[in-house]
Amino acid sequence: MSLYNGILEEITTFAATAPSLESLQNFVVDIIPSRLPHYNWTGFYMLDPNDAEMLILGPFNGAPTEHTRIPIHQGICGAAVAQNQTVIVDDVHSDPRYLACSIETKSEIVVPIHAHGKVIGEIDIDSHDAAAFTAADRDFLEACATIIGGFIERT
Repeated sequence: MSLYNGILEEITTFAATAPSLESLQNFVVDIIPSRLPHYNWTGFYMLDPNDAEMLILGPFNGAPTEHTRIPIHQGICGAAVAQNQTVIVDDVHSDPRYLACSIETKSEIVVPIHAHGKVIGEIDIDSHDAAAFTAADRDFLEACATIIGGFIERT
């Protein structure tokens, strides 16, 4: 079993009995970077229930960020929501959408989370390595997003 599949199995098991979305998100942001060292910042941004044009920072693991609220028309995080698809940036410093958080960040992947047929948030991962994210990372994180979306639909 691949490392990714093992993590997905643990997340699926936890999601079956998680007491809340926040507890599931905290589990995810703790387990993923502990097993995947190229994931240097792992967090969630969720759409504001009072403002569908704004993402709000949720649980995360990594350096603090000043970006606690991101309009969906800004940044790579906003692009993933606006385009309703995973966005991978191999070199954030060459992408004009990048909202600088850490000078150490070199690449980023943002994966939308869907529930009830619409985007409701996203998983955001930064790496200190350039071109850190592969198709395997995309598949893994999209599966994580599906688990989280399914949890939201059940609760």
